Amino acid sequence: MAKLLKWLAIAAFASMLSACGYNDFQTKDEATKAAWGEVVNQYQRRADLIPNLVNTVKGYASHERETFEAVTKARAAATSFQITPEVLNDPQAFQKFQQVQGELSSALSRLMAISENYPQLKADTSFRDLQSQLEGTENRITVARQRYIVAVQEYNVLARSFPTNITAKIFSYPVKPSFTVENEKSIATPPAVNFGK
Repeated sequence: MAKLLKWLAIAAFASMLSACGYNDFQTKDEATKAAWGEVVNQYQRRADLIPNLVNTVKGYASHERETFEAVTKARAAATSFQITPEVLNDPQAFQKFQQVQGELSSALSRLMAISENYPQLKADTSFRDLQSQLEGTENRITVARQRYIVAVQEYNVLARSFPTNITAKIFSYPVKPSFTVENEKSIATPPAVNFGK
């Protein structure tokens, strides 16, 4: 009888371990890190394309110095931000990273708007190729962000659900921050389209 109770206790303990979610946390944590790595990879691709794009536009629009400086400054800030796995668990650092990338996106938008004023530039094949690569990179960034958001959602559901939330507390698996939009109110307003000058 004592032997049977011992085996039942071992079986109960083993089933509790399998239900605690520790291995699920390992899987989900690694998934969020991999998804984050792809986001960073696409941001780096964008940062690598920018100098070529700026130099191409500079040849046609040399008097737009202020915009070029803004793009260069935003790119420098984005590439100088140290991306570490700790950023994923630090909401303030994560928010700073998002802010730096948002500033770069804004500066690029201004650069692309300027380029629309130069018909010779729009016809230049190197500019068109760079613009196409940049648009493709922006799409890849969007997809990578979406995959990261899904990975974080799955991780956070695990971290907040019972009984795995107990495991999360014991082994220090906090809820991870997801991507947010700083200017949510301004992007909720539809853009004004005006074809008349």
